[in-house]
Amino acid sequence: MSAEQVGEGVEYLSTSGQFQIDGKSFDVDNNVWIIGDSSEVVLIDAPHDADAIKKAVGDRDVTAILCTHSHNDHVNAAPAIAQAFEAPILLNPDDKVVWNLTYPDREPDGTLSDGETFTVGGVTLRAIATPGHSPGSTCFYAPDLGTLFAGDTLFSGGPGATGPSYSDFDVIIETLRNKLFTLPGDTIVRTGHGDITTIGDEAPRLEEYRERGY
Repeated sequence: MSAEQVGEGVEYLSTSGQFQIDGKSFDVDNNVWIIGDSSEVVLIDAPHDADAIKKAVGDRDVTAILCTHSHNDHVNAAPAIAQAFEAPILLNPDDKVVWNLTYPDREPDGTLSDGETFTVGGVTLRAIATPGHSPGSTCFYAPDLGTLFAGDTLFSGGPGATGPSYSDFDVIIETLRNKLFTLPGDTIVRTGHGDITTIGDEAPRLEEYRERGY
């Protein structure tokens, strides 16, 4: 399986597996975003299929695995990728309680903080702490690309789910209002699952999302 070039410095790969939370399992397809150039990349999330991700990366250096959050379907291939490429797994420490559900005996390799920047292959990503879907959910904004990598914080049609443990609907609504919907309207939103959207398509619907409760 190879990655698809979807924009300057951005490649896309889909992997499939199960999301497991609160004793329940769901079949899911996850988006993997590979950011960089022909020599070095970062991965935004590492779900399900380590072999497919390794094939997509090829012989490039992986400078980091940036976790949007640590539900199992976003990190269950991360240790294998980290070992294969000697790449650190970086996670917002507020998400450690969720990480421990999958990896009680394996720590992340480093932390992500709000406003921290990463530059790879000429692309600069800025971490934005976006709690709600999980306590330490983090999005990554590439202003030069006009792109936000949103994990499960924002989808085409609304915010990420807040039914699972450690999620909070009121918090995610405030995150959208104060953190994401302040970005330019033409910002492309590349999500953790499903189709892309834009800030301009989603922001006018914030009150609709709040009133419907999901």
